[in-house]
Amino acid sequence: MKILVAEDDLVTRRMLQAYLEKWGYEVVMVEDGQQAWQLLQHENAPRLALLDWMMPEMDGMTVCLEVRRQNIQPYIYLILLTSRRFQEDVIRGLEAGADEYLTKPFDPYELKARLRAGARIVELQDSLIQAREALRDQAMHDALTQLLNRRATMDFLAAELSRAWRDQKPLTVMMADIDHFKSVNDRFGHPAGDGVLCEVSRRLRASIRAYDAVGRFGGEEFLVVAPGCEKEPGMVQAERLRAVIAAEPVVFKDLSIPVTVSVGVATTPEPKPQDLEVLLSAADEALYRAKAGGRNRVEGESSGPLASTAG
Repeated sequence: MKILVAEDDLVTRRMLQAYLEKWGYEVVMVEDGQQAWQLLQHENAPRLALLDWMMPEMDGMTVCLEVRRQNIQPYIYLILLTSRRFQEDVIRGLEAGADEYLTKPFDPYELKARLRAGARIVELQDSLIQAREALRDQAMHDALTQLLNRRATMDFLAAELSRAWRDQKPLTVMMADIDHFKSVNDRFGHPAGDGVLCEVSRRLRASIRAYDAVGRFGGEEFLVVAPGCEKEPGMVQAERLRAVIAAEPVVFKDLSIPVTVSVGVATTPEPKPQDLEVLLSAADEALYRAKAGGRNRVEGESSGPLASTAG
């Protein structure tokens, strides 16, 4: 683990470096508090910091105050090192944001034990963050397809609609539905149906732009959100998605299952945040027309089909 040592005394600095390297730490040495504060603001800053209280430019207590005031993440474990022994000094240091307080001359074994405790706390916090992010990811994604779930898709759409309104840029949504999906389940079984959903999801995800989003909106229904996309490019993109799905059958175990989608497209050229339901309703109506028109096709909110009518 990397540790920052901020100490202006050369002898103490060399002694600390010798001990810490012997104990397996990667040591970063600085001579004053200003250098320490600058390093602790970096993205890959050391997670442990040993700070002398009295230093040029900025003292150790001020460094602690700044780290906590800025709420730097991930958490940095701070140990103050000083010759001050009065209880009020200890309290001041801890209230400034230090996690530990060690007096000079320090005992190497005590320092080693306190650093181990700090490392355990840092590792525990990392584990908690990983667990939190895993739960957040699980809450946002559909368990089967790993696409955004309906709620996360709606959140993305609402955020992009607000952004489009601020920037006065168009926004296009594409509502895609797998054709005759019930017959896939009935004929080949639900595991095959799940395989179709996963493969269609993979193809959709691979075919959208980097700044677009695709989510599973319903059972076999998907929603693509395309920020900055005008009506005609949106129709072209929807046709490309339709063609990608129809190009090859889905292979599941020893089965080869032909799959197509129908797509409804709607664009708001001058978006407003309150247009969300209107936009979704327009895309849904266009999808209904694509289904009624023979499936495996693209329909816009007010234009004719732009797709093959095969199938």
